[in-house]
Amino acid sequence: MNNKHSRRFLRKILFLVLALSAFNIPIAAEEVAKLKVCADPFMLPFSNNEEQGYENKIAELFAEKMGVELEYVWFPQRIGFIRNTLKKEEPAGSGKYACDLVITVPSSFELAATTKPYYTTSYVLVYKKGRGLDGLTDPQKFSEYTNEHKPHIKFGVTDRGPAQLWAFYQGMMSSDHMIPYQGQPGDAKTHPGKRMMDDIVSEKIDAAVIWGPTAGYYAKQYKGDSEFVLLPLPDDKRNREMKYTYSMSMAVRYGEKEWKEKINQLIDENRKEIRQILEDFGVPLTDSK
Repeated sequence: MNNKHSRRFLRKILFLVLALSAFNIPIAAEEVAKLKVCADPFMLPFSNNEEQGYENKIAELFAEKMGVELEYVWFPQRIGFIRNTLKKEEPAGSGKYACDLVITVPSSFELAATTKPYYTTSYVLVYKKGRGLDGLTDPQKFSEYTNEHKPHIKFGVTDRGPAQLWAFYQGMMSSDHMIPYQGQPGDAKTHPGKRMMDDIVSEKIDAAVIWGPTAGYYAKQYKGDSEFVLLPLPDDKRNREMKYTYSMSMAVRYGEKEWKEKINQLIDENRKEIRQILEDFGVPLTDSK
């Protein structure tokens, strides 16, 4: 190779190196020294900064299995959560990120790469026993049952999520029945699902549709003082919009294939332990064991 071709070849190599350096190097499973988890500090039963949620317990399990230290980056799980956690470079442009794993996202999540599902749950219709709804066992017959047995029912509805559609088809969106709740309050410490459970206990409302993990957890907290009935809402296959059952996965950054496979391996190897954690927290699981 003559000098002219050698210089051209070296320029190509230099260009390639510079081009590759412009991209973030994906995290490799064997390089992990800490398990850095992105989590909400005020969102039980999922997580909190006292590490009392089921996400915290799963993170502890994974850190133990990996033999690494567990570390959290806290940020309220609302608009901007992924941008300020999983995708946040510290310092900017360094290719090093604040945290590397989100424990719970929908399997259809688009803002990050998702692992295989690790549980499936649904929205549930919630009411308290002894309040005129005890004979209701089929949520699809809610309207028919309440018209006959509890015509003046007060029903809690958030301003976002599929519960609105269900309430609409059950005739609960009128001012005679609906009690509105803010789905994402300004105060990140306020959990609308917990507020609705509290208000069912205090008889401000009679029933509500609530995300299953939230309803199951707080039903357990009230056990002994109040007994709740949780009826999972089935998907309506005739109406694609009426979907209430969702599979949940974990999330990593796009392009980090080795890290994603490591998390998938941890999920597979610890499914029994993960399921036990979820059951301990009252999560209503709709998948088979």
